[in-house]
Amino acid sequence: MAAFSSKSKAKLDTCDKKLQKVFNEVIKHWDCTILEGHRDQKTQDMYYEQGKSKLKWPSGKHNSIPSKAVDVAPYFKNAPNIRWNDVDSFRYFAGFVMGIAASMNIKLRWGGDWDGDKDNKDQSFHDLPHFELVD
Repeated sequence: MAAFSSKSKAKLDTCDKKLQKVFNEVIKHWDCTILEGHRDQKTQDMYYEQGKSKLKWPSGKHNSIPSKAVDVAPYFKNAPNIRWNDVDSFRYFAGFVMGIAASMNIKLRWGGDWDGDKDNKDQSFHDLPHFELVD
């Protein structure tokens, strides 16, 4: 069974308890790495300037304490461990995550399907590692 590294655990600990609950279940079935939980102002504004985020500080769900968003990637044993260009793996992983969350009655939005219509090809902005709580 996979387990989070100490770095991943520390990042997940910055997130809302509901996100922690979902990803502590996901890791039991699918190896993954936590890329980011809470995001400070400097990082949020940098991502906005680079076009990696559509929101400036403090409007992003990563900006709250605890964070209402988390960035997670499937982790592969063989290099490269994170396959950034493997869109199919991110989609497959996201479907699994969304199913786990639904089974826990936790509503999430995935950065590959912002409008939640289950059509991930109608998006103009893709943030495939991103999962956030729906208010």
